[in-house]
Amino acid sequence: MSSFCRTIAMSALVGTSMLAGPLTTMAADSAAPAAIQAAPVATRGEHAKETIEQRIASLHASLAITAGEEADWNGVTKVMRENAVAWEKLVAAKSAQDPTSMTAVDDLMTYQKFAVAHVEGLTSLTAAFSTLYQSMPDAQKKIADQVFQNAGHAKIATHG
Repeated sequence: MSSFCRTIAMSALVGTSMLAGPLTTMAADSAAPAAIQAAPVATRGEHAKETIEQRIASLHASLAITAGEEADWNGVTKVMRENAVAWEKLVAAKSAQDPTSMTAVDDLMTYQKFAVAHVEGLTSLTAAFSTLYQSMPDAQKKIADQVFQNAGHAKIATHG
């Protein structure tokens, strides 16, 4: 279990960039920092999906998404949900591993999978969010800038 926690913690430290917090949540069995807000990690399953939906709703309200922006917003939420599912699968695979049989190389390879998922998720989320952001009027962009500044870059994640 400590190997599992270490992998999750290392992944969280490397970026926690899968827009957890308002954007996504990292699904795991123990508490760890997540993105857009340093919140405890949600458990796997329905609770994690519920948390992502709550974060999506919160971000929707915080960003004051208009009816005209819904199509672009839906692109963002699609990526957020996909990232959440991908992250949840990684956590489940890690949980299924017997930590006593893992070598240091196995541990690093697992960490690498989390890091790759983190970067891929953030890349997808950045592209989707950029489309939405560009469609916003300047006043709304300032709101978005403030939401992200208040969240802190280390808290913005694409974990599922």
